[in-house]
Amino acid sequence: MTHLDLVLLGSGGLAVAVAALSGRLRRLPVSEPLLALLTGVLLGPAVLDVLRTGTVTQAPAAFHEGSRLLLAVSVMAVALRYPLPRVREVAGPALVLLGVVMPATALLGAGVTAVALGVSLPVALLLGAALSPTDPVLASSTVTGAPAEAALPSRLRRMLSTESGANDGLALPLVLVAVAVAGGGSAADVLRESLWQVLGAVLLGVLLGALCGRAVRAGEAHGSTEPGPVLLLTLALALGTLGAAGLLRTDGVLAVFVAGLAFNAVVTRGDRSTEVQVDEAVNRFLVLPLFLLLGAALPWQEWAELSWRGPVLVVGMLLLRRLPAVLLARRPLRLSWLDATYLGWFGPVGVSAVFYLSLEAERLALDPVVLAAGTLVVVGSTVAHGVTAAPGVAAYARAAAR
Repeated sequence: MTHLDLVLLGSGGLAVAVAALSGRLRRLPVSEPLLALLTGVLLGPAVLDVLRTGTVTQAPAAFHEGSRLLLAVSVMAVALRYPLPRVREVAGPALVLLGVVMPATALLGAGVTAVALGVSLPVALLLGAALSPTDPVLASSTVTGAPAEAALPSRLRRMLSTESGANDGLALPLVLVAVAVAGGGSAADVLRESLWQVLGAVLLGVLLGALCGRAVRAGEAHGSTEPGPVLLLTLALALGTLGAAGLLRTDGVLAVFVAGLAFNAVVTRGDRSTEVQVDEAVNRFLVLPLFLLLGAALPWQEWAELSWRGPVLVVGMLLLRRLPAVLLARRPLRLSWLDATYLGWFGPVGVSAVFYLSLEAERLALDPVVLAAGTLVVVGSTVAHGVTAAPGVAAYARAAAR
């Protein structure tokens, strides 16, 4: 039995269980990524030792490509989750979250890293930048599903969704700055690359999303488009945009998110609930193989070498990386204390962090402590936010009812 067979068997079995218990899972203190992560730990060297993949610190390139694909599908689902006019209603708060809170999160994360691990400023900046974006994969479990839709205000769910979709691409300039500081790059090079990565991604996303949307509208107008293929068209759009962005060396994740928004703007059907459900289902199931592999590839030895500093880093990141910044920005975000606390806590670290950590590893002779500490925070966030997602929604409902 090959490693691929084991991954397919484990992911397939887990997907069947998730599908059968999908409604109940939304009410339990567990999430799909957490279940997949635990399955990977069970199959990996730490327990059964039947899935031997090498650690994530030894093969960051494979996780970079896997996380890139998963992020593309996830941000496409986010872009299509709400009608575009509803997204525009939270554009102002989203700009505050992206332009103020995310950079502050990177700096706070760097500060926590420097204090907890005692590393140099460049190393701390690398970790702070990579962990700054809110992960759309983990965040989706806190804003989708019947319990969340019933308990949480629509505006709060739209804010978290829009932020998590956009910041995965827009975090790239922060990572490039950190890479330049650590690697001795020039400010002019960082500015030039950042402008192309962001502006090129926006232009490409608008072009491909609008063209795809117009093609669908033209096909429907002439009666040549059947509903079935359209349901999977957005997945093809995500993958095609990601490939085009890769060839043009621009920010693929941001390009996919913008393409989804452009498609959403052009294809203005009254009822798109079936399409949204398909996108969300694909997103929920595609996360399983990556987190299963991550669970089997955890760097236990490197974590042990962090000693007590590792748990201190995780707790510090969970409590001090994002929550203070959101609470301080409560007024411009026009949030109550309850909403700001919820939004501040549920800014999980996940697939996007794996993506940027592996990107840093590709560009630099990265200090091993960055990947080891980063994956430890990813696992800590997956556990903490997976366990608190359902109780957090219930606690919010109780607090709001008082």
